[in-house]
Amino acid sequence: MYLAKSSDTDSHVLLIPFVTVSLLWAFRKVIFQQTCPNSRVFAAAFLLLGVLVYLSRWHFGPILPTRYSLELMVVSFCSFFFAGFVLMYGMESFRAGLFPLLFLLLSVPLPEFLLNRLIWWLQLGSAEVSSWIFYLTRTPVLREGLLFTVPGVTIEIAKECSGIRSTIGLLITCMLAGYLLLRTVSARVALLVAALPVLAVKNGIRIATLTLLSIHVDPGFLVGRLHRDGGFVFFAIGLLILLPVLSWLRRAEDQYLGARKSGANAMFGTTHVCNGKSR
Repeated sequence: MYLAKSSDTDSHVLLIPFVTVSLLWAFRKVIFQQTCPNSRVFAAAFLLLGVLVYLSRWHFGPILPTRYSLELMVVSFCSFFFAGFVLMYGMESFRAGLFPLLFLLLSVPLPEFLLNRLIWWLQLGSAEVSSWIFYLTRTPVLREGLLFTVPGVTIEIAKECSGIRSTIGLLITCMLAGYLLLRTVSARVALLVAALPVLAVKNGIRIATLTLLSIHVDPGFLVGRLHRDGGFVFFAIGLLILLPVLSWLRRAEDQYLGARKSGANAMFGTTHVCNGKSR
């Protein structure tokens, strides 16, 4: 809980278990339709994995950074939860509720090396988008890597400016939207892939907007409330950019599934007439 409150990159972890429980409840008629609580082999496998991870954390915990120790502890908890679920309801229910259950793994804090790569990619992408916005608005700018010098101010796209919190929030939202609104794995993956450039675009818009406001309106915008607490505004912009993509994917999916169903009906609904008798 302390990590979630104190870290910009882990504030979502406390919400994940509640989302998992909500999804399991919402789709309970499908998930628990065929319960068969005799899958002891799979339950034992999850239990063994949880024990091994917990023992690793217990053994190496004193020499591991706090973040890695916490990651192992949460993975161990998830494994124990999966073991209990399979033991009570069986593998059929586990397969039917695969997304909500695997969604629980998002409560594991991202490994630091992966988090740093994501932040670095966001910094670079945001810098490119900001450059284009400055060019389109004809704002004089001198760029040196992640450092921008515009009239009256010099800004650096540091780690704190990467928009990592809203980025993680947007990715999680896309996962949920894909699961709830799309029906095929390919369409869900396509939505996530489409979200990747939007992550940099919405943060580049944020940086350029704050910079332009500081130039033309008030320098205080660079340190004001919009800079500190305005992430949700640009998060909403990211969602608005992705809405047409989601709408197009739903239409394409409907056409694909409709054509597939029509083809299946044509294949199995064909009759052959021979000597006046159908067969």
